[in-house]
Amino acid sequence: MANPKSSFALERQRLDLQFRAVTLTAREQLAPNYVRVRLEGDDLFGFTSLGSDDHMRLFFPDEMPDSLEELRAAPSREYTPLVWDENWLEVEFAVHGDEGIAARWAATAPLGSQIGVGGPRGSAVITGTPGSWFLAGDETAIPAIRRFAALIGDQPARIVIEAHGSEDEIEIDAPVKVEWLHRGDEPAGSALISFLEGLGESDATGSDPFVFVAAEQSVVKPGRALLARWSVSTDQATVKGYWKRGEAEYHAPH
Repeated sequence: MANPKSSFALERQRLDLQFRAVTLTAREQLAPNYVRVRLEGDDLFGFTSLGSDDHMRLFFPDEMPDSLEELRAAPSREYTPLVWDENWLEVEFAVHGDEGIAARWAATAPLGSQIGVGGPRGSAVITGTPGSWFLAGDETAIPAIRRFAALIGDQPARIVIEAHGSEDEIEIDAPVKVEWLHRGDEPAGSALISFLEGLGESDATGSDPFVFVAAEQSVVKPGRALLARWSVSTDQATVKGYWKRGEAEYHAPH
């Protein structure tokens, strides 16, 4: 249960599930294995994302179908909305080689290509102000970490991100210096797991912390163990696998 003396809470909110057709209008290579794309379309009017860790589903049909049923049957993956306005939406992709339809599309699709957007259908919204912040993840968590970092005021905070190497470090607008972990040729998540397992009670960022940990599924167990060591309620933290090694269709928990 949440700490009744806490200065913040995670409030679950539902959103009406909507599907939208969008067009790729720009691509920016932020690092060798990381790109940001801009999607545009009048269907985006009314799009909203209330929580920093929201998930929307992107659908990748060969060509935009006429029916919603056909769109929903197309291959799809989940991503975090980064920033948006009335008729545009920006999304960031971790791209490693040619290992998935979304990564291929983000890296190589010609401008003018169309895809579908579904959701978000729900949000976990921070109400109040955490006493401190601990944000940790791999490349797939960078959009959520960007959004959480924008909420940090003058509270103590720590941001830790795992990437393949120094060439994959990108600029993060945050009030504290980002700590980068390099896994090299080791499995994704290995450097972050070692880091989390090495944190003790005295390493907590401060009192009443909000803890966010998201990466490959194997990070969940050490992430939850960290919550126990820091006496952080699971109701006031987010620890999840954003993806699972060997499972292209893995759905991150909402």
